[in-house]
Amino acid sequence: MPRPVVVITDTEELDPEPGVALLTEAGFDVKVVGSRDPEAIAGAARDADALIVGYARIDAALLDRMPRLRILATMSAGYDMIDTVEAARRGLWVTNLPGSATEEVAVHALASALALTRRLPQADAVVRAGGWNTDFTEVPRRASEMTLGLFGFGRIARALARLAAPVFGRVVAHDPHTADWPTGVERVDLDTLVASADVLSLHTASTSQTRGIVDAALLARTRPGAVLVNVSRGDLVDPAALLAALDSGRLAGAALDVFPVEPPAADDPLRSHPRLLLSPHSAFLSDASLRAYATEPARNVIAWWTTGLPHTPVVVPETVPASAASPRHTQGASA
Repeated sequence: MPRPVVVITDTEELDPEPGVALLTEAGFDVKVVGSRDPEAIAGAARDADALIVGYARIDAALLDRMPRLRILATMSAGYDMIDTVEAARRGLWVTNLPGSATEEVAVHALASALALTRRLPQADAVVRAGGWNTDFTEVPRRASEMTLGLFGFGRIARALARLAAPVFGRVVAHDPHTADWPTGVERVDLDTLVASADVLSLHTASTSQTRGIVDAALLARTRPGAVLVNVSRGDLVDPAALLAALDSGRLAGAALDVFPVEPPAADDPLRSHPRLLLSPHSAFLSDASLRAYATEPARNVIAWWTTGLPHTPVVVPETVPASAASPRHTQGASA
């Protein structure tokens, strides 16, 4: 009997070997493409039973070229790189990694928020230019008198709320899709969130409803001198509107770990604005998360092959009894 085939698409900075070792030991034939190129993926995966996906876009045209495929396992919490509607129509499993870097992203968001509120980028620039505290004209506000606003209240936002509660005076959140609400976090509508947040941190999926939602109109409703943190999806924010809000002083600063185009072009004004704190889509990064991103998709595939059910499905074939798996979803994961 031929060995089942697993193809790993793009791995970026991840070392796929821990996952490859698990799959090989479990009896799989593993191919690592190391590319987002659909031609390269289709060429390697024409006989694949399972596809482990980094950032590569998996659409209907590419699925047509992988007729044996039965499961797609992402190496991230998000899965908007996969056409989940088409995957569901074809009876394919889709899995994600909902908790592998929750702590890392929450800590990164908090660190970014604190760096902005304490004006650390500006303080750093003063010292590097030869100045000292009399040259530092920024006057930070006391954090315990500030409000942290969370746009989206999934796993990462909840972790951030727990971390931030002892630091900020008030934590508010908006998420129309979440029913379970913990004590200590005020549930508010979007207008109230935007108007009351001194720090507005984004934790929502990229969907047709949320893409570009942080636009000029929304930024005009923010508190003067507020700061924005985005560790979620780059296309949530209109970059021109963000730059205008920074230039006008409406926003005192912003921290971006994600961008509409990654990496941003060398001449992208986001790279050079003095009130932007930038990181290279690295909020997820730690020694522990790197291991998990390599091994957990492999464990999903192995569980599916050996038991019929992967650990963390987000799309479930219609033929699987509802009692045996999580309900099917067809949207990107809430951050």
